[in-house]
Amino acid sequence: MNVQPIKQRFGIIGASPLLDRAIEIAAQVAPTDLTVLITGESGSGKEVMPQIIHGFSARKHGPYIAVNCGAIPEGTIDSELFGHEKGSFTGAHEARKGYFEVADKGTIFLDEVGELPLTTQVRLLRVLETGEFIRVGSSKAQKTNVRVVAATNVQMLQAVQRGTFREDLYYRLNTVPIHVPALRERKEDIHLLFRYFAQETASKYKAPPLVLRDDALHLLSAYRWPGNVRQLRNIVEQMSVIEQTREVDAKTLRQYLPDESTALAPLGANGGGGVDGINERELIFKFLFDMKSDLNALKEQVKAFTGGQPSPGVVPPLYRDDVFIPPPSTPPQGTVSILPAGVSADEDVEHSEVEESLSLEEKEKELIRKALAKHRGRRKNAANELGISERTLYRKIKEYAI
Repeated sequence: MNVQPIKQRFGIIGASPLLDRAIEIAAQVAPTDLTVLITGESGSGKEVMPQIIHGFSARKHGPYIAVNCGAIPEGTIDSELFGHEKGSFTGAHEARKGYFEVADKGTIFLDEVGELPLTTQVRLLRVLETGEFIRVGSSKAQKTNVRVVAATNVQMLQAVQRGTFREDLYYRLNTVPIHVPALRERKEDIHLLFRYFAQETASKYKAPPLVLRDDALHLLSAYRWPGNVRQLRNIVEQMSVIEQTREVDAKTLRQYLPDESTALAPLGANGGGGVDGINERELIFKFLFDMKSDLNALKEQVKAFTGGQPSPGVVPPLYRDDVFIPPPSTPPQGTVSILPAGVSADEDVEHSEVEESLSLEEKEKELIRKALAKHRGRRKNAANELGISERTLYRKIKEYAI
Protein backbone atom coordinates (compact mmCIF):
# COMPACT_ATOMS: atom_id res chain seq x y z
CA MET A 1 0.00 0.00 0.00
CA ASN A 2 1.22 3.49 -0.86
CA VAL A 3 0.99 5.42 2.41
CA GLN A 4 2.45 8.68 1.04
CA PRO A 5 -0.97 10.22 0.19
CA ILE A 6 -2.15 9.39 3.72
CA LYS A 7 0.90 11.09 5.22
CA GLN A 8 0.31 14.20 3.13
CA ARG A 9 -3.38 14.34 4.04
CA PHE A 10 -2.81 14.01 7.79
CA GLY A 11 0.52 15.86 8.02
CA ILE A 12 2.61 12.85 9.03
CA ILE A 13 6.38 13.33 8.76
CA GLY A 14 8.63 10.27 8.50
CA ALA A 15 9.81 7.42 6.32
CA SER A 16 10.36 4.72 8.94
CA PRO A 17 9.11 1.23 7.97
CA LEU A 18 7.63 0.85 11.48
CA LEU A 19 5.63 4.05 11.06
CA ASP A 20 4.53 3.04 7.55
CA ARG A 21 3.33 -0.31 8.90
CA ALA A 22 1.21 1.37 11.59
CA ILE A 23 -0.36 3.64 8.94
CA GLU A 24 -1.05 0.65 6.67
CA ILE A 25 -2.87 -1.23 9.42
CA ALA A 26 -4.93 1.85 10.30
CA ALA A 27 -5.98 2.31 6.66
CA GLN A 28 -6.77 -1.40 6.17
CA VAL A 29 -8.92 -1.68 9.29
CA ALA A 30 -10.74 1.63 8.66
CA PRO A 31 -13.57 0.26 6.44
CA THR A 32 -14.52 -2.27 9.10
CA ASP A 33 -16.19 -1.64 12.46
CA LEU A 34 -13.56 -3.53 14.44
CA THR A 35 -12.38 -2.02 17.72
CA VAL A 36 -8.76 -0.82 17.62
CA LEU A 37 -6.27 -0.40 20.46
CA ILE A 38 -3.34 1.94 19.75
CA THR A 39 -0.26 1.61 21.94
CA GLY A 40 2.86 3.74 22.13
CA GLU A 41 4.77 6.11 24.35
CA SER A 42 3.54 9.54 25.29
CA GLY A 43 4.36 12.09 22.61
CA SER A 44 4.83 9.53 19.83
CA GLY A 45 1.79 10.69 17.82
CA LYS A 46 -0.89 8.11 18.65
CA GLU A 47 -3.69 10.65 18.18
CA VAL A 48 -3.30 10.70 14.37
CA MET A 49 -4.16 6.99 13.99
CA PRO A 50 -7.85 7.29 15.00
CA GLN A 51 -8.16 10.23 12.61
CA ILE A 52 -6.91 8.02 9.77
CA ILE A 53 -9.32 5.26 10.80
CA HIS A 54 -12.27 7.65 10.92
CA GLY A 55 -11.29 9.46 7.72
CA PHE A 56 -11.16 6.26 5.65
CA SER A 57 -14.26 4.64 7.17
CA ALA A 58 -17.91 4.69 6.14
CA ARG A 59 -18.49 6.87 9.22
CA LYS A 60 -16.32 9.74 7.95
CA HIS A 61 -19.37 12.00 7.58
CA GLY A 62 -20.49 11.21 11.13
CA PRO A 63 -19.19 12.83 14.33
CA TYR A 64 -15.64 12.22 15.59
CA ILE A 65 -15.12 12.78 19.32
CA ALA A 66 -11.77 12.48 21.12
CA VAL A 67 -11.94 11.95 24.89
CA ASN A 68 -8.95 12.11 27.24
CA CYS A 69 -10.02 9.62 29.90
CA GLY A 70 -7.16 10.58 32.22
CA ALA A 71 -8.24 14.24 32.34
CA ILE A 72 -11.81 13.61 33.54
CA PRO A 73 -12.37 13.28 37.33
CA GLU A 74 -13.50 9.84 38.44
CA GLY A 75 -16.73 11.17 39.93
CA THR A 76 -17.93 12.66 36.63
CA ILE A 77 -16.50 10.37 33.95
CA ASP A 78 -19.60 8.15 33.77
CA SER A 79 -21.73 11.24 33.24
CA GLU A 80 -19.37 12.55 30.55
CA LEU A 81 -19.31 9.29 28.63
CA PHE A 82 -22.89 8.05 29.07
CA GLY A 83 -24.87 11.16 30.10
CA HIS A 84 -27.13 11.69 33.12
CA GLU A 85 -30.73 12.40 34.02
CA LYS A 86 -31.96 15.51 35.76
CA GLY A 87 -31.50 15.26 39.54
CA SER A 88 -29.34 12.14 39.34
CA PHE A 89 -26.67 13.83 41.48
CA THR A 90 -25.93 17.18 43.08
CA GLY A 91 -25.61 19.80 40.34
CA ALA A 92 -27.49 17.79 37.71
CA HIS A 93 -30.05 20.52 37.04
CA GLU A 94 -31.00 19.11 33.66
CA ALA A 95 -30.58 15.97 31.60
CA ARG A 96 -27.40 15.77 29.52
CA LYS A 97 -26.25 13.59 26.63
CA GLY A 98 -22.98 11.73 26.98
CA TYR A 99 -20.27 11.29 24.35
CA PHE A 100 -21.52 7.86 23.32
CA GLU A 101 -24.94 9.33 22.60
CA VAL A 102 -23.56 12.36 20.75
CA ALA A 103 -21.17 10.24 18.65
CA ASP A 104 -23.92 7.95 17.35
CA LYS A 105 -23.07 6.73 13.81
CA GLY A 106 -19.57 8.16 14.25
CA THR A 107 -16.27 7.38 15.95
CA ILE A 108 -15.20 7.94 19.54
CA PHE A 109 -11.51 8.00 20.44
CA LEU A 110 -10.76 7.07 24.05
CA ASP A 111 -7.25 8.32 24.80
CA GLU A 112 -5.51 7.06 27.97
CA VAL A 113 -8.13 4.32 28.26
CA GLY A 114 -5.99 2.61 30.90
CA GLU A 115 -6.96 5.38 33.36
CA LEU A 116 -10.65 4.44 33.36
CA PRO A 117 -12.07 3.40 36.78
CA LEU A 118 -13.21 -0.20 37.09
CA THR A 119 -16.87 0.79 37.37
CA THR A 120 -16.64 2.73 34.11
CA GLN A 121 -14.85 -0.21 32.47
CA VAL A 122 -17.93 -2.35 33.15
CA ARG A 123 -20.16 0.21 31.41
CA LEU A 124 -17.76 0.48 28.46
CA LEU A 125 -17.67 -3.31 28.05
CA ARG A 126 -21.45 -3.37 27.83
CA VAL A 127 -21.41 -0.74 25.07
CA LEU A 128 -18.84 -2.74 23.11
CA GLU A 129 -20.69 -6.04 23.54
CA THR A 130 -24.32 -4.96 23.07
CA GLY A 131 -24.25 -1.37 21.81
CA GLU A 132 -26.31 -0.35 24.86
CA PHE A 133 -25.67 2.15 27.64
CA ILE A 134 -27.61 3.59 30.56
CA ARG A 135 -27.46 7.21 31.61
CA VAL A 136 -26.45 7.97 35.19
CA GLY A 137 -29.62 8.07 37.27
CA SER A 138 -31.70 6.20 34.70
CA SER A 139 -32.85 2.60 34.38
CA LYS A 140 -33.62 2.73 30.67
CA ALA A 141 -31.08 1.24 28.26
CA GLN A 142 -30.38 3.20 25.09
CA LYS A 143 -28.81 2.05 21.84
CA THR A 144 -25.82 3.64 20.15
CA ASN A 145 -23.92 2.81 16.97
CA VAL A 146 -20.37 3.98 17.67
CA ARG A 147 -16.95 2.84 16.45
CA VAL A 148 -14.51 2.78 19.38
CA VAL A 149 -10.79 3.43 18.96
CA ALA A 150 -8.73 3.44 22.17
CA ALA A 151 -5.14 4.42 22.96
CA THR A 152 -2.86 3.92 25.93
CA ASN A 153 0.76 4.47 26.93
CA VAL A 154 0.71 1.91 29.76
CA GLN A 155 1.42 -1.81 29.63
CA MET A 156 -2.10 -3.16 29.58
CA LEU A 157 -1.20 -6.77 30.40
CA GLN A 158 0.54 -5.59 33.57
CA ALA A 159 -2.53 -3.54 34.44
CA VAL A 160 -4.67 -6.66 33.94
CA GLN A 161 -2.36 -8.67 36.23
CA ARG A 162 -2.56 -5.95 38.92
CA GLY A 163 -6.35 -5.94 38.70
CA THR A 164 -6.60 -2.29 37.63
CA PHE A 165 -7.95 -3.14 34.17
CA ARG A 166 -10.49 -5.78 33.26
CA GLU A 167 -9.11 -8.67 31.23
CA ASP A 168 -12.31 -9.11 29.20
CA LEU A 169 -12.34 -5.42 28.32
CA TYR A 170 -8.67 -5.52 27.30
CA TYR A 171 -9.23 -8.35 24.82
CA ARG A 172 -12.40 -6.67 23.54
CA LEU A 173 -10.52 -3.42 22.86
CA ASN A 174 -7.47 -5.19 21.46
CA THR A 175 -9.30 -6.69 18.49
CA VAL A 176 -6.84 -4.93 16.17
CA PRO A 177 -3.63 -3.68 17.84
CA ILE A 178 -1.59 -0.83 16.30
CA HIS A 179 1.78 0.10 17.79
CA VAL A 180 3.13 3.58 17.11
CA PRO A 181 6.94 3.44 17.32
CA ALA A 182 8.90 5.70 19.66
CA LEU A 183 11.15 8.32 18.06
CA ARG A 184 14.31 6.41 19.01
CA GLU A 185 12.91 3.44 17.03
CA ARG A 186 12.77 5.58 13.89
CA LYS A 187 16.13 7.33 13.95
CA GLU A 188 15.98 7.95 10.21
CA ASP A 189 13.11 10.37 10.84
CA ILE A 190 14.76 12.50 13.54
CA HIS A 191 16.65 14.86 11.20
CA LEU A 192 13.66 15.03 8.86
CA LEU A 193 11.40 16.07 11.74
CA PHE A 194 13.97 18.58 12.98
CA ARG A 195 14.10 20.30 9.59
CA TYR A 196 10.31 20.32 9.34
CA PHE A 197 9.87 21.89 12.79
CA ALA A 198 12.71 24.36 12.13
CA GLN A 199 11.07 25.52 8.90
CA GLU A 200 7.65 25.68 10.57
CA THR A 201 8.99 27.77 13.46
CA ALA A 202 10.98 30.02 11.09
CA SER A 203 7.81 30.80 9.12
CA LYS A 204 5.93 31.50 12.32
CA TYR A 205 8.49 33.93 13.74
CA LYS A 206 9.74 35.37 10.42
CA ALA A 207 13.34 34.21 10.93
CA PRO A 208 15.80 31.98 9.03
CA PRO A 209 15.47 28.27 9.91
CA LEU A 210 17.96 26.47 12.14
CA VAL A 211 20.67 24.38 10.48
CA LEU A 212 22.54 21.53 12.21
CA ARG A 213 26.28 20.97 11.97
CA ASP A 214 27.55 17.41 11.60
CA ASP A 215 28.43 17.02 15.30
CA ALA A 216 24.99 18.33 16.30
CA LEU A 217 23.30 15.94 13.87
CA HIS A 218 25.20 13.02 15.40
CA LEU A 219 24.13 14.08 18.90
CA LEU A 220 20.54 14.53 17.74
CA SER A 221 20.44 10.97 16.39
CA ALA A 222 22.21 9.42 19.38
CA TYR A 223 19.86 10.95 21.97
CA ARG A 224 17.04 8.60 23.02
CA TRP A 225 14.20 11.19 23.15
CA PRO A 226 12.10 10.09 26.14
CA GLY A 227 9.49 12.72 25.21
CA ASN A 228 9.46 11.58 21.56
CA VAL A 229 8.20 13.89 18.79
CA ARG A 230 6.64 16.31 21.27
CA GLN A 231 9.99 16.83 23.00
CA LEU A 232 11.80 17.35 19.68
CA ARG A 233 9.30 20.00 18.58
CA ASN A 234 9.63 21.86 21.87
CA ILE A 235 13.44 21.89 21.67
CA VAL A 236 13.40 23.20 18.10
CA GLU A 237 11.02 25.99 19.10
CA GLN A 238 13.19 26.90 22.11
CA MET A 239 16.37 27.14 20.07
CA SER A 240 14.64 29.08 17.28
CA VAL A 241 13.57 31.76 19.73
CA ILE A 242 16.59 31.87 22.05
CA GLU A 243 19.64 31.27 19.84
CA GLN A 244 20.94 34.22 17.82
CA THR A 245 22.98 32.15 15.37
CA ARG A 246 21.09 29.90 12.95
CA GLU A 247 23.84 27.28 12.75
CA VAL A 248 23.64 24.87 15.69
CA ASP A 249 26.62 22.83 16.88
CA ALA A 250 26.70 19.97 19.39
CA LYS A 251 27.70 22.23 22.29
CA THR A 252 24.68 24.46 21.73
CA LEU A 253 22.30 21.55 21.20
CA ARG A 254 23.49 19.78 24.35
CA GLN A 255 22.30 22.73 26.46
CA TYR A 256 18.72 21.95 25.45
CA LEU A 257 18.85 18.18 25.93
CA PRO A 258 18.12 16.91 29.46
CA ASP A 259 20.81 14.70 30.93
CA GLU A 260 19.93 11.12 30.03
CA SER A 261 20.66 9.99 33.60
CA THR A 262 17.90 12.26 34.90
CA ALA A 263 15.50 12.04 31.96
CA LEU A 264 12.40 9.90 32.27
CA ALA A 265 12.97 6.21 31.62
CA PRO A 266 11.60 5.01 28.27
CA LEU A 267 8.47 2.92 28.26
CA GLY A 268 8.31 -0.60 26.90
CA ALA A 269 7.29 -1.56 23.42
CA ASN A 270 3.66 -1.47 24.44
CA GLY A 271 3.97 1.48 26.77
CA GLY A 272 4.52 1.31 30.49
CA GLY A 273 4.44 3.29 33.64
CA GLY A 274 7.51 2.35 35.67
CA VAL A 275 8.18 -0.44 38.16
CA ASP A 276 5.14 -2.73 38.23
CA GLY A 277 2.92 0.24 37.47
CA ILE A 278 3.89 2.16 40.61
CA ASN A 279 4.89 5.67 39.67
CA GLU A 280 7.87 7.48 41.09
CA ARG A 281 5.86 9.72 43.39
CA GLU A 282 4.17 6.73 45.04
CA LEU A 283 7.52 5.03 45.61
CA ILE A 284 8.91 8.17 47.25
CA PHE A 285 6.02 8.61 49.66
CA LYS A 286 6.14 4.89 50.52
CA PHE A 287 9.82 5.11 51.36
CA LEU A 288 9.44 8.24 53.49
CA PHE A 289 6.46 6.93 55.45
CA ASP A 290 8.05 3.52 55.92
CA MET A 291 11.19 5.15 57.30
CA LYS A 292 9.20 7.39 59.67
CA SER A 293 7.16 4.41 60.88
CA ASP A 294 10.31 2.38 61.52
CA LEU A 295 11.90 5.19 63.50
CA ASN A 296 8.81 5.82 65.59
CA ALA A 297 8.68 2.12 66.42
CA LEU A 298 12.32 2.26 67.48
CA LYS A 299 11.63 5.22 69.76
CA GLU A 300 8.72 3.42 71.42
CA GLN A 301 10.81 0.28 72.00
CA VAL A 302 13.67 2.23 73.57
CA LYS A 303 11.27 4.26 75.71
CA ALA A 304 9.45 1.15 76.93
CA PHE A 305 12.68 -0.67 77.77
CA THR A 306 14.23 2.21 79.72
CA GLY A 307 11.05 3.19 81.53
CA GLY A 308 10.70 6.47 79.68
CA GLN A 309 14.37 7.54 80.08
CA PRO A 310 16.95 7.44 77.31
CA SER A 311 19.36 4.54 77.66
CA PRO A 312 23.03 5.43 78.22
CA GLY A 313 23.98 2.86 75.60
CA VAL A 314 21.58 4.11 72.95
CA VAL A 315 21.50 7.51 71.30
CA PRO A 316 17.80 8.18 70.60
CA PRO A 317 16.82 9.43 67.16
CA LEU A 318 16.41 13.19 66.90
CA TYR A 319 13.82 15.19 64.95
CA ARG A 320 14.05 18.79 63.85
CA ASP A 321 11.00 20.24 62.12
CA ASP A 322 9.79 16.67 61.53
CA VAL A 323 13.04 15.78 59.73
CA PHE A 324 14.90 12.73 61.02
CA ILE A 325 18.53 13.17 62.16
CA PRO A 326 20.02 9.66 62.41
CA PRO A 327 21.92 8.56 65.54
CA PRO A 328 25.65 7.80 65.28
CA SER A 329 24.99 4.07 65.06
CA THR A 330 21.99 2.90 63.06
CA PRO A 331 20.69 -0.70 63.37
CA PRO A 332 20.57 -2.80 60.21
CA GLN A 333 17.57 -2.25 57.99
CA GLY A 334 14.72 -4.66 58.70
CA THR A 335 15.57 -5.20 62.43
CA VAL A 336 15.30 -3.16 65.61
CA SER A 337 18.16 -3.66 68.09
CA ILE A 338 17.74 -2.72 71.77
CA LEU A 339 20.60 -2.41 74.26
CA PRO A 340 19.88 -2.76 78.00
CA ALA A 341 20.40 0.35 80.14
CA GLY A 342 23.96 0.83 81.30
CA VAL A 343 25.50 -1.40 78.64
CA SER A 344 27.88 0.13 76.14
CA ALA A 345 27.31 -0.45 72.46
CA ASP A 346 30.93 -1.64 72.21
CA GLU A 347 30.43 -4.50 74.70
CA ASP A 348 29.69 -8.03 73.55
CA VAL A 349 26.04 -8.43 74.47
CA GLU A 350 23.16 -10.43 73.14
CA HIS A 351 20.88 -8.31 70.97
CA SER A 352 17.12 -8.66 70.82
CA GLU A 353 15.96 -8.36 67.24
CA VAL A 354 12.37 -7.70 66.24
CA GLU A 355 11.66 -8.89 62.72
CA GLU A 356 9.70 -6.38 60.69
CA SER A 357 7.72 -6.84 57.50
CA LEU A 358 9.24 -5.03 54.54
CA SER A 359 6.31 -5.65 52.17
CA LEU A 360 5.49 -2.46 50.24
CA GLU A 361 1.91 -3.63 49.82
CA GLU A 362 1.36 -4.10 53.57
CA LYS A 363 2.99 -0.74 54.33
CA GLU A 364 0.82 0.93 51.72
CA LYS A 365 -2.34 -0.58 53.21
CA GLU A 366 -1.29 0.57 56.69
CA LEU A 367 -0.57 4.12 55.51
CA ILE A 368 -3.86 4.39 53.66
CA ARG A 369 -5.79 3.19 56.72
CA LYS A 370 -3.99 5.67 58.96
CA ALA A 371 -4.58 8.55 56.57
CA LEU A 372 -8.30 7.72 56.26
CA ALA A 373 -8.64 7.40 60.04
CA LYS A 374 -6.82 10.68 60.61
CA HIS A 375 -9.12 12.54 58.22
CA ARG A 376 -12.27 10.66 59.30
CA GLY A 377 -12.80 8.98 55.95
CA ARG A 378 -12.39 12.10 53.80
CA ARG A 379 -10.61 10.69 50.75
CA LYS A 380 -9.56 14.05 49.33
CA ASN A 381 -7.77 15.08 52.53
CA ALA A 382 -6.27 11.61 52.93
CA ALA A 383 -4.96 11.70 49.35
CA ASN A 384 -3.34 15.09 49.98
CA GLU A 385 -1.74 13.73 53.14
CA LEU A 386 -0.32 10.75 51.23
CA GLY A 387 0.82 12.85 48.28
CA ILE A 388 -1.23 10.99 45.66
CA SER A 389 -4.30 11.82 43.58
CA GLU A 390 -7.78 11.13 44.88
CA ARG A 391 -8.35 8.78 41.94
CA THR A 392 -5.26 6.74 42.83
CA LEU A 393 -6.37 6.57 46.48
CA TYR A 394 -9.85 5.41 45.45
CA ARG A 395 -8.32 2.71 43.24
CA LYS A 396 -6.04 1.53 46.06
CA ILE A 397 -8.99 1.39 48.49
CA LYS A 398 -10.88 -0.88 46.08
CA GLU A 399 -7.77 -2.92 45.28
CA TYR A 400 -6.97 -3.61 48.94
CA ALA A 401 -10.65 -3.84 50.02
CA ILE A 402 -10.08 -1.23 52.73
